[in-house]
Amino acid sequence: MKSIIFTEKAPAPIGPYSQAVQTGNMLFISGQIPIDPETNQLISGTIKDEAEQVMQNLGALLQKAGFSFENVVKTTIFLSEMNHFGDVNEVYGSYFKSDYPARETVAVLGLPKNVNVEISLIAVKA
Repeated sequence: MKSIIFTEKAPAPIGPYSQAVQTGNMLFISGQIPIDPETNQLISGTIKDEAEQVMQNLGALLQKAGFSFENVVKTTIFLSEMNHFGDVNEVYGSYFKSDYPARETVAVLGLPKNVNVEISLIAVKA
């Protein structure tokens, strides 16, 4: 059985998908982009500012489902250009203490709303 996870502390979906779906002890969070859920506006500023908002959005969804970054086992990072890798990696890494999740990072031609970073993840509770 699956449960749809929704919180107003993360941006509302901009298409026909859920913010997150939980099934059993697994949580699948859809790609988050740097939208401030309070204003529904894109974050402007540096790539680090964008990455920070994305991680906050992911954290809000993890928390809503009763998970934390310690439960994350897999992430996917999409970048508008690989030149952003170092800055995004620095922000991303600050959310994990050890036992880092598996991950891939790819540069793509375009992202929703022309943002520079999008991150999705999978979390599991033991």
